Amino acid sequence: MTSTTSTVALSPQNLAEVGARVPVPTYDRSAITPGIVHLGVGGFHRAHQAMYLDRLMEQGQALDWGIRGVGVLPHDARMKEVLDRQGGLYTLMLKHPDGTREPRVIGSILDFTLAPQDPEAAVEAMADERIRIVSLTVTEGGYNVDDVTGEFLLDNPDVAADLVGGAAARTSFGLVTEALRRRRDRGLRPFTIMSCDNIQGNGHVARKVFTAFAWARDPELGAWVEENVRFPSSMVDRITPATTDDDRAEVRERFGVDDAWPVVCEPFTQWVLEDDFTDGRPPYEDAGVQVVDDVEPYELMKLRLLNASHQALCYFGHLAGYRLVHEVVQDPLFARFLLQYMEREGTPTLPPVPGTDLDAYRHELIARFSNGEVRDTVARLCNESSDRIPKWLLPVVRHQLAHGGEFFRGAAVVASWARYAEGVDEQGNPIEVSDRLADRLVATARRNRAEPTAFIADRSLFGDLVDDERFVAEYTATLESLHDRGARATLEDLVARGGTPR
Repeated sequence: MTSTTSTVALSPQNLAEVGARVPVPTYDRSAITPGIVHLGVGGFHRAHQAMYLDRLMEQGQALDWGIRGVGVLPHDARMKEVLDRQGGLYTLMLKHPDGTREPRVIGSILDFTLAPQDPEAAVEAMADERIRIVSLTVTEGGYNVDDVTGEFLLDNPDVAADLVGGAAARTSFGLVTEALRRRRDRGLRPFTIMSCDNIQGNGHVARKVFTAFAWARDPELGAWVEENVRFPSSMVDRITPATTDDDRAEVRERFGVDDAWPVVCEPFTQWVLEDDFTDGRPPYEDAGVQVVDDVEPYELMKLRLLNASHQALCYFGHLAGYRLVHEVVQDPLFARFLLQYMEREGTPTLPPVPGTDLDAYRHELIARFSNGEVRDTVARLCNESSDRIPKWLLPVVRHQLAHGGEFFRGAAVVASWARYAEGVDEQGNPIEVSDRLADRLVATARRNRAEPTAFIADRSLFGDLVDDERFVAEYTATLESLHDRGARATLEDLVARGGTPR
């Protein structure tokens, strides 16, 4: 790593000096007006949607589509502090497999409002007539739906509080719906609600949850939202690990830029977006976005191959002693297991994907996961499993069971999650289970040895899978092997049983 003799703090005032070190926006940021409010300004949004908009602005387009960020959770206060200090600017650093770095300062985010601190300002940001899209990256668990029925949970305490007349909104549902109400009452067109989260049919899910909340608050408002608001679906893809102090140090030492919250990611990026907007959109296709009539084939490909494979590698990988994703996938045993899962279980559930060679896609995923420069952590993939496994992996298992296909690898992944959730690894060291249901999951998982089906008996997560003798047999056999022989020996048996992937 090269080292510079001095550093410059990233800020609008210092942009010219920063530009002598790394690429910066050449467009006039003072000419940008807001067109999008984004809820959930984290690393992924800044590596993806904000980056695409910055590309357009660099081409002289979309200057009326600047992003106003909104944080919905109290811990978003740190992001607000950094973005306020840096004028919305941040460094996006692509980490190529050969060790090269590709930095660029992104300028498409204008400002940031923290809703828990000032809910009125957050609502008014969306009620602004100039805003034509409200986009979301609020995580898979942020949609407040029952994992089995798919229905919106009106009894959630925060949702119930937001439905009380006159209450200051605390959820994304309350904030967005209040903004829509004000626009209706002011005679303004509604904005498009654009979900960018890893959920099958994310546009359909967004429609269901926001209209359900609006109906519960006011049936007339619910009917207006249902009739007038568009909810395009999208597929988003770019591996973006959490920013570390080492990443901050690298940006500072290699490029001489002092950035309190840079974003690091892989070079690959993809965005497939349904062309269904209430009041216009940026010319995303000019920035490399695939704007299509039907997102579903691409979406299922990504969720059931990439996202489900992340689950297939993370619990086995952690139990086997790995802590970085590339270390797991560079192990030939794990790579072979992932390819077997993708080819024999994930792919048979997919419709044809236009313009995509699925065999090449599967092998590209292995190459992407193996990028040692990204240093994605196994722990990140293990987080919030109760939101991820039901949405990404279990649809594959259910499809395969219903159609007589292979499903034993999917059952094994569920067993590896159950073993991981016991909270103790194979050497007796504690595992920190990070999940909204962690207390419940760990308590149940610790009954695994005495009650082998205890974990999958949770019907709120697994539905009726515990009633399927075929699934139970595979699941319990893997769980027993994990207890008796460990993760690696268990995986060796699974791979030997699966044959050779193409």
